Amino acid sequence: MLYSYTFADRKRDLAGVMSTVIKDEPRFISNFRAAPDATSRKHEYWEDLLTGRSITASAIANGVLTLSAGDAAKLRVGTLIALKNDPGLFKVTAVNDTSATVILAAANGSGFADVNSLPAGGGNFIIVSTPMSEGSGNGDGEENYSLGSTQWNATQIFRKEIVLSGSALAVSLYGNADDQLNRQTAFALADLARDLNRVALFGRRVEAAAGIRGEAGGLYYFGTAAGVPAIDAAGKNLDSFIINDAAQALLGEGGDPMQILCSPGQARVISNEFRDRMQILRSDDRRGAYVAVIVNEINGRGMTILADPDVPDTDAWVLDPACFALANLAGRAITDTDATPKGFDGIRRVAIGELTFEFKNIKQRVCRISNLLGSDAAIKALRG
Repeated sequence: MLYSYTFADRKRDLAGVMSTVIKDEPRFISNFRAAPDATSRKHEYWEDLLTGRSITASAIANGVLTLSAGDAAKLRVGTLIALKNDPGLFKVTAVNDTSATVILAAANGSGFADVNSLPAGGGNFIIVSTPMSEGSGNGDGEENYSLGSTQWNATQIFRKEIVLSGSALAVSLYGNADDQLNRQTAFALADLARDLNRVALFGRRVEAAAGIRGEAGGLYYFGTAAGVPAIDAAGKNLDSFIINDAAQALLGEGGDPMQILCSPGQARVISNEFRDRMQILRSDDRRGAYVAVIVNEINGRGMTILADPDVPDTDAWVLDPACFALANLAGRAITDTDATPKGFDGIRRVAIGELTFEFKNIKQRVCRISNLLGSDAAIKALRG
Protein backbone atom coordinates (compact mmCIF):
# COMPACT_ATOMS: atom_id res chain seq x y z
CA MET A 1 0.00 0.00 0.00
CA LEU A 2 1.46 3.34 -1.09
CA TYR A 3 -0.62 5.41 1.34
CA SER A 4 -1.34 4.79 5.02
CA TYR A 5 -4.24 5.82 7.25
CA THR A 6 -5.45 5.00 10.75
CA PHE A 7 -7.96 2.21 9.97
CA ALA A 8 -6.10 0.71 7.00
CA ASP A 9 -6.28 -2.86 8.31
CA ARG A 10 -9.64 -2.60 10.05
CA LYS A 11 -13.11 -3.68 9.03
CA ARG A 12 -15.53 -0.95 10.14
CA ASP A 13 -19.14 -1.70 11.10
CA LEU A 14 -21.28 0.99 9.44
CA ALA A 15 -24.68 -0.38 10.49
CA GLY A 16 -25.12 2.22 13.25
CA VAL A 17 -24.09 5.08 10.98
CA MET A 18 -26.37 3.71 8.26
CA SER A 19 -29.34 3.64 10.66
CA THR A 20 -28.76 7.30 11.47
CA VAL A 21 -28.52 8.21 7.78
CA ILE A 22 -31.78 6.34 7.05
CA LYS A 23 -33.59 7.98 9.97
CA ASP A 24 -32.51 11.43 8.78
CA GLU A 25 -33.67 10.87 5.19
CA PRO A 26 -36.96 12.72 4.57
CA ARG A 27 -38.11 9.82 2.43
CA PHE A 28 -40.07 6.58 2.65
CA ILE A 29 -37.01 4.63 3.88
CA SER A 30 -37.07 6.60 7.15
CA ASN A 31 -40.13 4.52 8.17
CA PHE A 32 -38.06 1.33 8.44
CA ARG A 33 -37.08 0.47 11.99
CA ALA A 34 -34.37 -2.08 12.75
CA ALA A 35 -35.60 -5.69 12.91
CA PRO A 36 -33.77 -8.78 14.23
CA ASP A 37 -31.19 -10.14 11.80
CA ALA A 38 -32.31 -12.43 9.00
CA THR A 39 -30.89 -15.95 9.26
CA SER A 40 -31.49 -16.97 5.65
CA ARG A 41 -31.43 -15.32 2.23
CA LYS A 42 -35.14 -16.20 2.09
CA HIS A 43 -36.11 -14.18 5.14
CA GLU A 44 -39.36 -15.37 6.73
CA TYR A 45 -41.03 -13.32 9.43
CA TRP A 46 -44.15 -13.58 11.58
CA GLU A 47 -47.11 -11.33 10.95
CA ASP A 48 -49.37 -10.11 13.75
CA LEU A 49 -52.97 -11.27 13.77
CA LEU A 50 -54.84 -7.95 13.61
CA THR A 51 -58.57 -7.97 14.28
CA GLY A 52 -60.48 -5.03 12.87
CA ARG A 53 -63.14 -3.48 15.06
CA SER A 54 -65.78 -3.32 12.36
CA ILE A 55 -67.76 -5.75 10.20
CA THR A 56 -69.63 -5.45 6.91
CA ALA A 57 -72.99 -7.12 6.34
CA SER A 58 -73.75 -7.78 2.67
CA ALA A 59 -77.44 -8.41 3.47
CA ILE A 60 -79.80 -8.34 6.47
CA ALA A 61 -83.05 -10.29 6.85
CA ASN A 62 -85.04 -10.86 10.05
CA GLY A 63 -82.11 -9.83 12.19
CA VAL A 64 -79.63 -12.17 10.44
CA LEU A 65 -76.52 -10.44 9.10
CA THR A 66 -74.77 -12.10 6.15
CA LEU A 67 -71.02 -11.75 6.77
CA SER A 68 -67.68 -12.92 5.47
CA ALA A 69 -66.01 -15.70 7.44
CA GLY A 70 -63.38 -13.24 8.66
CA ASP A 71 -65.99 -10.80 10.00
CA ALA A 72 -68.06 -13.56 11.61
CA ALA A 73 -64.94 -14.69 13.48
CA LYS A 74 -64.73 -11.26 15.17
CA LEU A 75 -68.05 -11.77 16.94
CA ARG A 76 -69.18 -13.74 19.98
CA VAL A 77 -72.58 -14.29 21.53
CA GLY A 78 -73.18 -11.14 23.57
CA THR A 79 -71.06 -8.81 21.39
CA LEU A 80 -72.62 -5.36 21.01
CA ILE A 81 -72.50 -3.68 17.60
CA ALA A 82 -73.87 -0.48 16.07
CA LEU A 83 -74.62 0.48 12.48
CA LYS A 84 -72.19 3.15 11.38
CA ASN A 85 -73.55 6.69 11.82
CA ASP A 86 -76.45 5.52 13.99
CA PRO A 87 -76.59 5.29 17.82
CA GLY A 88 -78.79 2.17 17.91
CA LEU A 89 -77.15 -0.72 19.77
CA PHE A 90 -77.60 -4.36 18.73
CA LYS A 91 -76.67 -7.54 20.59
CA VAL A 92 -75.40 -10.71 18.89
CA THR A 93 -77.43 -13.76 19.96
CA ALA A 94 -75.95 -16.36 17.61
CA VAL A 95 -72.88 -16.65 15.36
CA ASN A 96 -72.33 -19.06 12.47
CA ASP A 97 -69.53 -19.36 9.92
CA THR A 98 -70.87 -16.63 7.64
CA SER A 99 -73.72 -15.01 9.55
CA ALA A 100 -74.77 -13.54 12.88
CA THR A 101 -78.18 -13.05 14.46
CA VAL A 102 -78.83 -9.80 16.36
CA ILE A 103 -81.56 -8.20 18.46
CA LEU A 104 -82.11 -4.54 19.30
CA ALA A 105 -80.48 -3.90 22.67
CA ALA A 106 -81.03 -0.15 22.93
CA ALA A 107 -82.52 2.33 20.47
CA ASN A 108 -80.47 5.20 21.98
CA GLY A 109 -82.64 7.71 20.17
CA SER A 110 -82.17 6.13 16.73
CA GLY A 111 -84.98 5.41 14.27
CA PHE A 112 -84.73 1.64 14.73
CA ALA A 113 -87.82 0.10 16.38
CA ASP A 114 -86.54 -3.46 15.93
CA VAL A 115 -84.17 -5.52 13.77
CA ASN A 116 -86.62 -5.38 10.85
CA SER A 117 -85.79 -1.67 10.55
CA LEU A 118 -82.20 -2.49 9.54
CA PRO A 119 -81.42 -1.92 5.84
CA ALA A 120 -81.96 -5.10 3.80
CA GLY A 121 -78.96 -4.23 1.66
CA GLY A 122 -76.64 -4.47 4.65
CA GLY A 123 -74.13 -1.93 5.91
CA ASN A 124 -71.02 -1.32 7.98
CA PHE A 125 -71.17 -1.99 11.72
CA ILE A 126 -68.71 -1.01 14.43
CA ILE A 127 -67.96 -3.44 17.24
CA VAL A 128 -68.71 -1.68 20.54
CA SER A 129 -67.66 -4.36 23.06
CA THR A 130 -68.27 -7.86 24.33
CA PRO A 131 -69.41 -7.65 27.99
CA MET A 132 -68.23 -10.55 30.15
CA SER A 133 -70.23 -12.31 32.87
CA GLU A 134 -68.88 -12.72 36.38
CA GLY A 135 -66.73 -15.82 36.73
CA SER A 136 -65.91 -16.04 33.03
CA GLY A 137 -63.44 -18.72 32.01
CA ASN A 138 -60.90 -19.50 29.35
CA GLY A 139 -62.30 -19.15 25.86
CA ASP A 140 -65.08 -16.72 26.84
CA GLY A 141 -63.21 -13.55 25.84
CA GLU A 142 -62.39 -12.07 22.48
CA GLU A 143 -59.35 -13.83 21.07
CA ASN A 144 -56.34 -11.77 20.02
CA TYR A 145 -53.07 -13.33 18.93
CA SER A 146 -49.69 -11.65 18.76
CA LEU A 147 -48.58 -13.96 15.95
CA GLY A 148 -50.52 -15.06 12.92
CA SER A 149 -49.24 -16.16 9.52
CA THR A 150 -45.77 -15.80 8.00
CA GLN A 151 -44.53 -13.71 5.08
CA TRP A 152 -41.12 -13.61 3.41
CA ASN A 153 -38.81 -11.37 1.45
CA ALA A 154 -35.46 -11.99 -0.22
CA THR A 155 -32.19 -10.41 0.83
CA GLN A 156 -30.28 -8.20 -1.58
CA ILE A 157 -26.57 -7.32 -1.69
CA PHE A 158 -25.60 -3.65 -1.84
CA ARG A 159 -22.06 -2.49 -2.63
CA LYS A 160 -20.42 0.95 -2.84
CA GLU A 161 -16.81 1.67 -3.82
CA ILE A 162 -14.90 4.44 -1.99
CA VAL A 163 -11.87 5.62 -3.94
CA LEU A 164 -9.32 8.37 -3.21
CA SER A 165 -6.64 8.99 -5.83
CA GLY A 166 -3.06 9.82 -4.97
CA SER A 167 -3.56 13.32 -6.34
CA ALA A 168 -6.56 13.92 -4.07
CA LEU A 169 -4.57 12.73 -1.08
CA ALA A 170 -1.67 15.01 -2.00
CA VAL A 171 -3.88 18.09 -2.24
CA SER A 172 -5.38 17.45 1.24
CA LEU A 173 -8.22 19.89 0.61
CA TYR A 174 -10.41 18.17 3.23
CA GLY A 175 -7.72 17.25 5.75
CA ASN A 176 -5.69 14.08 6.08
CA ALA A 177 -6.49 10.66 4.60
CA ASP A 178 -8.74 9.73 7.55
CA ASP A 179 -10.82 12.87 7.13
CA GLN A 180 -11.15 12.42 3.39
CA LEU A 181 -12.13 8.76 3.69
CA ASN A 182 -14.76 9.55 6.31
CA ARG A 183 -16.15 12.26 4.04
CA GLN A 184 -16.30 9.93 1.03
CA THR A 185 -17.84 7.20 3.19
CA ALA A 186 -20.59 9.62 4.24
CA PHE A 187 -21.31 10.34 0.56
CA ALA A 188 -21.40 6.61 -0.22
CA LEU A 189 -23.85 5.93 2.62
CA ALA A 190 -26.09 8.80 1.47
CA ASP A 191 -26.13 7.25 -2.01
CA LEU A 192 -26.88 3.87 -0.47
CA ALA A 193 -29.79 5.35 1.51
CA ARG A 194 -31.30 6.70 -1.71
CA ASP A 195 -30.83 3.30 -3.39
CA LEU A 196 -32.50 1.59 -0.42
CA ASN A 197 -35.40 4.04 -0.67
CA ARG A 198 -36.04 3.12 -4.29
CA VAL A 199 -35.74 -0.61 -3.64
CA ALA A 200 -38.12 -0.24 -0.65
CA LEU A 201 -40.60 1.36 -3.06
CA PHE A 202 -40.18 -0.47 -6.36
CA GLY A 203 -38.11 -3.60 -5.69
CA ARG A 204 -39.32 -7.02 -6.85
CA ARG A 205 -38.94 -10.15 -4.72
CA VAL A 206 -36.48 -12.63 -6.25
CA GLU A 207 -34.99 -15.44 -4.18
CA ALA A 208 -31.28 -16.00 -4.79
CA ALA A 209 -30.30 -19.22 -6.51
CA ALA A 210 -27.54 -20.50 -8.76
CA GLY A 211 -26.98 -17.79 -11.36
CA ILE A 212 -29.81 -15.65 -9.94
CA ARG A 213 -29.17 -12.54 -7.86
CA GLY A 214 -31.38 -12.00 -4.84
CA GLU A 215 -33.66 -8.97 -4.98
CA ALA A 216 -35.74 -7.50 -2.15
CA GLY A 217 -39.40 -6.74 -2.80
CA GLY A 218 -40.76 -3.28 -2.02
CA LEU A 219 -43.99 -1.43 -1.30
CA TYR A 220 -45.39 -1.68 -4.82
CA TYR A 221 -44.59 -5.40 -5.00
CA PHE A 222 -46.40 -6.25 -1.76
CA GLY A 223 -48.87 -3.33 -1.68
CA THR A 224 -50.48 -4.08 -5.05
CA ALA A 225 -51.10 -7.78 -4.33
CA ALA A 226 -54.60 -9.23 -4.09
CA GLY A 227 -56.40 -8.43 -0.86
CA VAL A 228 -54.53 -5.21 -0.08
CA PRO A 229 -56.90 -2.21 0.30
CA ALA A 230 -56.88 0.10 -2.72
CA ILE A 231 -58.84 3.11 -3.93
CA ASP A 232 -59.15 4.29 -7.55
CA ALA A 233 -59.30 8.09 -7.54
CA ALA A 234 -60.58 8.08 -11.14
CA GLY A 235 -58.65 11.23 -12.08
CA LYS A 236 -59.79 13.31 -9.09
CA ASN A 237 -57.74 15.54 -6.78
CA LEU A 238 -56.10 14.13 -3.68
CA ASP A 239 -58.43 15.42 -0.98
CA SER A 240 -59.69 14.68 2.51
CA PHE A 241 -62.54 12.49 1.22
CA ILE A 242 -60.20 10.05 -0.53
CA ILE A 243 -57.72 10.10 2.35
CA ASN A 244 -60.42 9.40 4.92
CA ASP A 245 -61.82 6.57 2.78
CA ALA A 246 -58.35 5.00 2.77
CA ALA A 247 -57.94 5.59 6.52
CA GLN A 248 -61.32 3.99 7.18
CA ALA A 249 -60.32 0.95 5.12
CA LEU A 250 -57.23 0.45 7.31
CA LEU A 251 -59.10 1.03 10.58
CA GLY A 252 -61.69 -1.53 9.55
CA GLU A 253 -58.92 -4.09 9.08
CA GLY A 254 -57.22 -3.31 12.40
CA GLY A 255 -54.51 -0.93 11.16
CA ASP A 256 -53.69 2.52 12.51
CA PRO A 257 -53.37 5.06 9.65
CA MET A 258 -50.66 7.53 10.66
CA GLN A 259 -49.03 8.69 7.42
CA ILE A 260 -49.79 9.94 3.91
CA LEU A 261 -47.00 9.10 1.45
CA CYS A 262 -47.09 11.05 -1.80
CA SER A 263 -45.04 13.11 -4.25
CA PRO A 264 -44.05 16.70 -3.32
CA GLY A 265 -46.60 17.98 -5.86
CA GLN A 266 -49.46 16.03 -4.30
CA ALA A 267 -48.32 17.21 -0.86
CA ARG A 268 -48.90 20.77 -2.11
CA VAL A 269 -52.37 19.78 -3.32
CA ILE A 270 -53.50 18.29 -0.01
CA SER A 271 -51.77 21.05 1.97
CA ASN A 272 -53.92 23.60 0.15
CA GLU A 273 -57.12 21.99 1.45
CA PHE A 274 -55.77 21.60 4.99
CA ARG A 275 -53.92 24.93 5.15
CA ASP A 276 -56.13 26.25 7.98
CA ARG A 277 -56.00 22.95 9.92
CA MET A 278 -52.38 21.93 9.49
CA GLN A 279 -49.90 21.60 12.33
CA ILE A 280 -46.23 22.26 11.60
CA LEU A 281 -43.87 20.23 13.77
CA ARG A 282 -40.22 21.12 14.31
CA SER A 283 -38.33 18.54 16.33
CA ASP A 284 -35.27 16.33 16.12
CA ASP A 285 -37.14 13.57 14.31
CA ARG A 286 -38.90 15.77 11.76
CA ARG A 287 -36.81 17.01 8.85
CA GLY A 288 -37.29 18.28 5.32
CA ALA A 289 -40.81 17.76 3.99
CA TYR A 290 -41.56 15.53 6.98
CA VAL A 291 -43.15 18.28 9.06
CA ALA A 292 -46.79 18.67 8.08
CA VAL A 293 -49.44 16.88 10.16
CA ILE A 294 -53.17 16.87 9.43
CA VAL A 295 -55.97 15.52 11.62
CA ASN A 296 -57.51 12.26 10.43
CA GLU A 297 -61.28 12.77 10.55
CA ILE A 298 -61.90 9.04 11.03
CA ASN A 299 -60.23 8.67 14.43
CA GLY A 300 -59.14 12.25 15.27
CA ARG A 301 -55.42 11.41 15.33
CA GLY A 302 -52.68 13.19 13.43
CA MET A 303 -51.45 11.92 10.07
CA THR A 304 -48.01 12.95 8.83
CA ILE A 305 -47.56 13.99 5.21
CA LEU A 306 -44.33 12.46 3.88
CA ALA A 307 -43.44 13.98 0.51
CA ASP A 308 -41.04 11.68 -1.34
CA PRO A 309 -39.93 12.68 -4.86
CA ASP A 310 -39.56 9.00 -5.82
CA VAL A 311 -43.31 8.33 -5.41
CA PRO A 312 -45.20 8.49 -8.75
CA ASP A 313 -47.18 11.71 -8.98
CA THR A 314 -50.53 10.02 -9.65
CA ASP A 315 -50.24 7.77 -6.58
CA ALA A 316 -50.54 8.28 -2.83
CA TRP A 317 -50.47 5.82 0.05
CA VAL A 318 -52.11 5.90 3.47
CA LEU A 319 -49.85 3.94 5.80
CA ASP A 320 -49.52 2.47 9.25
CA PRO A 321 -45.72 2.77 9.79
CA ALA A 322 -45.76 -0.28 12.08
CA CYS A 323 -45.77 -2.24 8.82
CA PHE A 324 -42.12 -1.56 7.97
CA ALA A 325 -38.79 -2.94 9.22
CA LEU A 326 -35.29 -3.53 7.85
CA ALA A 327 -33.41 -6.76 8.59
CA ASN A 328 -29.71 -7.31 7.90
CA LEU A 329 -28.60 -10.82 7.02
CA ALA A 330 -26.78 -12.15 10.11
CA GLY A 331 -23.12 -11.14 9.95
CA ARG A 332 -23.73 -9.19 6.74
CA ALA A 333 -24.67 -5.71 7.99
CA ILE A 334 -23.10 -2.79 6.12
CA THR A 335 -19.33 -2.73 6.69
CA ASP A 336 -16.37 -1.23 4.86
CA THR A 337 -12.97 -2.86 4.37
CA ASP A 338 -9.73 -1.99 2.62
CA ALA A 339 -9.69 -3.12 -1.02
CA THR A 340 -6.59 -1.28 -2.26
CA PRO A 341 -4.76 -3.45 -4.83
CA LYS A 342 -0.99 -3.64 -4.68
CA GLY A 343 0.63 -0.64 -6.37
CA PHE A 344 -2.67 1.29 -6.71
CA ASP A 345 -2.10 5.06 -6.80
CA GLY A 346 -4.48 5.92 -4.01
CA ILE A 347 -6.79 4.23 -1.51
CA ARG A 348 -9.78 2.03 -2.27
CA ARG A 349 -12.31 0.75 0.28
CA VAL A 350 -15.54 -1.11 -0.33
CA ALA A 351 -18.78 -0.78 1.64
CA ILE A 352 -20.89 -3.91 1.31
CA GLY A 353 -23.84 -5.47 3.06
CA GLU A 354 -26.87 -7.73 2.56
CA LEU A 355 -30.33 -6.94 3.86
CA THR A 356 -34.04 -7.07 3.20
CA PHE A 357 -37.30 -5.35 4.12
CA GLU A 358 -40.23 -6.56 6.19
CA PHE A 359 -43.80 -5.54 5.33
CA LYS A 360 -45.80 -6.87 8.27
CA ASN A 361 -49.57 -7.14 7.84
CA ILE A 362 -49.54 -5.13 4.65
CA LYS A 363 -53.18 -6.09 3.99
CA GLN A 364 -54.18 -4.24 7.15
CA ARG A 365 -51.61 -1.43 7.18
CA VAL A 366 -51.36 0.12 3.71
CA CYS A 367 -53.88 1.45 1.22
CA ARG A 368 -52.89 2.65 -2.24
CA ILE A 369 -54.71 5.58 -3.86
CA SER A 370 -54.13 5.37 -7.62
CA ASN A 371 -55.11 7.34 -10.74
CA LEU A 372 -54.98 10.75 -9.06
CA LEU A 373 -55.14 13.91 -11.12
CA GLY A 374 -51.53 14.96 -11.73
CA SER A 375 -50.31 17.57 -9.27
CA ASP A 376 -49.45 20.11 -12.00
CA ALA A 377 -53.02 20.06 -13.30
CA ALA A 378 -54.48 20.03 -9.78
CA ILE A 379 -52.39 23.01 -8.65
CA LYS A 380 -53.22 24.91 -11.84
CA ALA A 381 -56.93 24.36 -11.18
CA LEU A 382 -56.56 25.45 -7.56
CA ARG A 383 -54.80 28.66 -8.59
CA GLY A 384 -57.41 29.35 -11.24
